[in-house]
Amino acid sequence: MPMIRYILPVAIGLSAAPAMAETFKWAETTDPQTMDPHAVNSAPVLGFLNNVYEGLVRRGKDMAIEPALATAWEPIGEGEGWRFTLRQGVTFHDGAAFDADDVIFSYTRASDESSDTRSWFAPVSEVIKVDAYTVDIMTSAPNPIFPDSIANWMIMDSGWAEANATTLPDKENGNYATLNTNGTGAFRVTDRQPGLTTVLEPFDGWWDEATHNITRAELTPIQNPATAVAALLSGDVDLINPVPIQDTARLAANDAVKVIQGIEARVIMLGFPHEADSLKYSAETTDANPFADVRVRKAVAQAVNVPAILQTIMRGNAEAASQLVSPAMRGFSTGLAERPAYDVDAAKALLAEAGYETGFSFGLKCPNDRYLNDEAVCQAITGMLAQVGITAVLDAMPVQNYWPELREDNYDMYLLGWSPGTFDAEHPIRFLAATPNEEKKLGSWNFGGYSNARVDELLPLIQSEIDDAKRQAMLDEVTQVLQGEVAYVPLYVQPLVWGAQANVDLTQRPDNFFILRWVTVN
Repeated sequence: MPMIRYILPVAIGLSAAPAMAETFKWAETTDPQTMDPHAVNSAPVLGFLNNVYEGLVRRGKDMAIEPALATAWEPIGEGEGWRFTLRQGVTFHDGAAFDADDVIFSYTRASDESSDTRSWFAPVSEVIKVDAYTVDIMTSAPNPIFPDSIANWMIMDSGWAEANATTLPDKENGNYATLNTNGTGAFRVTDRQPGLTTVLEPFDGWWDEATHNITRAELTPIQNPATAVAALLSGDVDLINPVPIQDTARLAANDAVKVIQGIEARVIMLGFPHEADSLKYSAETTDANPFADVRVRKAVAQAVNVPAILQTIMRGNAEAASQLVSPAMRGFSTGLAERPAYDVDAAKALLAEAGYETGFSFGLKCPNDRYLNDEAVCQAITGMLAQVGITAVLDAMPVQNYWPELREDNYDMYLLGWSPGTFDAEHPIRFLAATPNEEKKLGSWNFGGYSNARVDELLPLIQSEIDDAKRQAMLDEVTQVLQGEVAYVPLYVQPLVWGAQANVDLTQRPDNFFILRWVTVN
């Protein structure tokens, strides 16, 4: 690998900072499950904490990787790893100095089996402290996209964690880091009341230049869509995320507010209990797992009328999906862009061929406050599956209860959304399609235990291949395997629809992270 040194300067604004505004208030459907940056690998948690904690690198407004707590990085040898030069003079919110010891500690913590982020470090063999401001992250094979893969890895203060008995995350029972924070980011948490409100204030000691004009920010979870819209129209909040699809046109016509629309990187899909011996919530099929048969999974794919969901529930604001990533992601397989056609008769024939001509019942788990119109989508899917003789018993719940249910295998089918943190097709393969392996830090979100030897064989080759054409050929092969086996049923790419007061300027990124440091109120 050529020794190319990446030194990306942070842009320094020349204009005067905007006048400071009053408190900025925003509402989201989902409250962050935790304040611990290594406990839960989900967008509501990582998106919020990107305002509080920082990593070695971060993503800019255009999603490009740029320096954060590292000022430069370069490959080591012929793909042996990456050397990161750390930023000096950085302090945590409590005043403690940042250095290489915090990076080593955060790697140990984030890659531990108790961490939900450990799959990020599957390629890492060792992390070495060269000196107080230099760290070598060694990889088991060349990994050209490694800097991109750690954009959401957040660095914690080792001394603070040790003093507060939170050296490891505890996503089940919680610990001090569940409610308290100590990052290096632009904002610090000053009050945390889960489910009610979270207050942030600017960190005066931040190393970067502040371009926002917020003196105080408050996040309030509002699950009811009508309540969120009413709060925006009354001026009680400055931003809501998301805007209910059915209210988009009405808000767009109101001069007092504005609608910011885009397409998220997130693919919404159905997942199956591949390795289960039997169904958990079936009235009559208690000694078999119909979803272990690829014909049944294909029948599900053909029974779900995705165009109807896009038209009626999403009001034309979403795009059909055929893969675990959208066409905008690196590594998308353009030759495999077609998804299974909606065909009730074909679905019935497949079920009959698999021995389920009279159908069966099962339990469908779904969140009701995580994805846009998630419960409505699951209700529609329930009706569609009923048309081919499959009876889904829908159980929709808040996301804070949903993830534990999936991790305990309490489902027969489930709804999942996935946004690749690297914006690369390798990401969902590692998390969703690799055979679960704690030792290798693989498949941490592969709830159903899908496993394919060829996919497992290709993944490390994809991670280390620097020739784009060869890499894409392997990604295409994996996509073909996943589609052929119907490992998941990709449904659609979720839309992004935010609503804000007309005097608010902000940046909407396709990862659906709301970054406070880019907000100005005029």
